[in-house]
Amino acid sequence: MLNSQKNQKGFAAFYITLLIMAVILGIAGSIFISTWGEQKISGNIVKSSQAYYTAEAGIEDALLRLEKDMNWSSPYTFNLGNGSTTVTISDIIGGSRTITSEGNVLNRLRKIAVVYEVSTEKTSFYYGAQVGEGGILMDDGSAIYGNVFSNGNIVAGPNTEITGTAKVAKTGNKIDGATIGNDAYVDICENSNISGTLTSSTTIICSAAEFVLLSEEIATTSFPISQQEIDDWKTEAASGGTISTDYILQGTQETSLGPKKIEGNMIIQDKAKLYIIGTIWVTGTITIQNQSVVRLDQEAYGSLSGVLIGDGVITLQNAAKALGTGEEGSYLLIISTNTSDSALTIQDSFEADILFTPNGWIVIQNTADTREVTGYGIHLKNNAEIIYEMGLEDTSFTSGPGGSWKVTSWKEIE
Repeated sequence: MLNSQKNQKGFAAFYITLLIMAVILGIAGSIFISTWGEQKISGNIVKSSQAYYTAEAGIEDALLRLEKDMNWSSPYTFNLGNGSTTVTISDIIGGSRTITSEGNVLNRLRKIAVVYEVSTEKTSFYYGAQVGEGGILMDDGSAIYGNVFSNGNIVAGPNTEITGTAKVAKTGNKIDGATIGNDAYVDICENSNISGTLTSSTTIICSAAEFVLLSEEIATTSFPISQQEIDDWKTEAASGGTISTDYILQGTQETSLGPKKIEGNMIIQDKAKLYIIGTIWVTGTITIQNQSVVRLDQEAYGSLSGVLIGDGVITLQNAAKALGTGEEGSYLLIISTNTSDSALTIQDSFEADILFTPNGWIVIQNTADTREVTGYGIHLKNNAEIIYEMGLEDTSFTSGPGGSWKVTSWKEIE
């Protein structure tokens, strides 16, 4: 009997010991799992933070290369510690670039996007319109508020004015009949009044505050957008499919479109609204009129810029608008590849961001409110006005709308 009681007490003690050990092991296991999980989370947070700062380093590297005019290609990759970053720098559209940098540390990814553009708040360079070989024709009473760089002649009628600085490239080209509010640079000056300094080789009935002999030929400047870029945008548009008829939006219709190729004409009129969600290429004519609005879609573009291309004549008129999203750095670029003397006509207080005609003429009637106008030639009709917000960078310009490059948006994406 005594041995039986001892055996029972021994079993109970053994059972209690096992139970206590199980509890201790359970607690230890929970602590270990919790600690291991926290360490893993902490490690992931550290690696994610490292990926973010690696992406930031990529942005800083790109900004340094752009500011110091160093060599760069896009995209490019460099290593930093145990991570790497891939940096992509966009082309300039309307004085604005977008820089993206994706940092990667042990497959932890963080991505940053920056908008880098010309600001008119601090002046270090001045900007003006860029015109190709066609030059500028100014009819009676017309005016350009800002600066001008042209690869062709500037020929102005009575009562015309360029308020900023005018610069004409190539030997044999001239400024004829113009009133220039600041300086002028040209091989031949005829019948013109220059308020500032005139730098030229030949002057015929020209007045200026000061004359300086032109010592060398003024070099021409190529357009900021190449034919290859235009072709790439057309390919991008066609990737979204093709509309094989005319595209017409009227009344109070509202819709979104893009990327898309339209094999026909585009007409946006009355008070209709078109929101662009991808590049659009129209093989025919484009007409935007009667208080209608064409705008880049906020969700699709944000602070980025977009493109509308027409192979035919483009007509922008009657207080309508063609604009970016409204965010800083977002602009709608309208391109006409037409070769005629009226490839793109803007009139009657139309509001637009950027207009470009590499092969044809831009015709301005009445007032045009634009950020930048660039074309083979520009013709201002009687009493027409262009007010440039910005345009071509050139240190020779001495007044007018201008600014320095600065970061206007910095945020993490994706």
